[in-house]
Amino acid sequence: MPARTSDIVGRYIYVSVEGVEYRVYYEECGQGVPLFCQHTAGGEGRQWRHLLEDPEVTSKFRVIVPDLPFHGKSLPPSGVPWWEGEYQLTKAFFEEFVVTVSRELGLARPVFMGCSMGGHLAPDLALDRPDDFRAVIGVEAAIHSHGAEGLMSYLDHPDMSNDFRAAQMYGICAPMSPEASRHETAWIYSQGSPPVFKGDLNYYFIEHDLTGVASDIDTSKVAVYVLSGEYDYSAHPELGRALADQIEGSTFVAMPGLGHFPMAENYPLFKQYVMPVLDDVLAKSEDHDGRA
Repeated sequence: MPARTSDIVGRYIYVSVEGVEYRVYYEECGQGVPLFCQHTAGGEGRQWRHLLEDPEVTSKFRVIVPDLPFHGKSLPPSGVPWWEGEYQLTKAFFEEFVVTVSRELGLARPVFMGCSMGGHLAPDLALDRPDDFRAVIGVEAAIHSHGAEGLMSYLDHPDMSNDFRAAQMYGICAPMSPEASRHETAWIYSQGSPPVFKGDLNYYFIEHDLTGVASDIDTSKVAVYVLSGEYDYSAHPELGRALADQIEGSTFVAMPGLGHFPMAENYPLFKQYVMPVLDDVLAKSEDHDGRA
């Protein structure tokens, strides 16, 4: 019998963000409404592999999953001496990166779905770039994640191995998620760069804060969904609900039985929560455009 193959296609695209050219790796699968999926802090696009291979999703959506520069197969830029400074992810760069990649790939007002730091970016994009997206889905999004900034120093410390970081991420999965999937989630973290994980948390812990401004998001321009896993102590469900409560017209989805990495740690359960959201996005797209 021939080997089983995947329909996922991987490519590189060269994009310029804030005056620097980056060679960005992305994977895609499917056709239909563009769906841009963003990985977590210190993670990479492999976290979305189950969604990329789900024909129920890819029959309706063109799913795009990039590795942020410095992550996965997206190497640091070759045109600047990046090693001379400290890597820090800023909200301005993060937003510009997503918008630039979407534009260069010809995505017409895509749906943005991100988890963890990508989840935080969803409402930030809804506030700052409402005309660029038809909907944003914040998986493990919260109004802020202040209070654990002291952990950052431990994530880039010579006495802390990558096994330590992987174990931390294993512990933020739901205890009932399949063990193989929890270990796979941790395995991806065991391969990342410690300074990059710490640098991503500059955005996650410090720069992201929608306190007092979340109510300015206009859901008549961009639909907003917030999905929170029950066992996520990093972006606690109460902070996810607080975010949604401040955004008039948004939708909050509680996800019992899931932790901080729902699309990776237990995709079948995550699918039960996210498919109604994706179907709602399609319905609203058809109502607005007369077509998907």
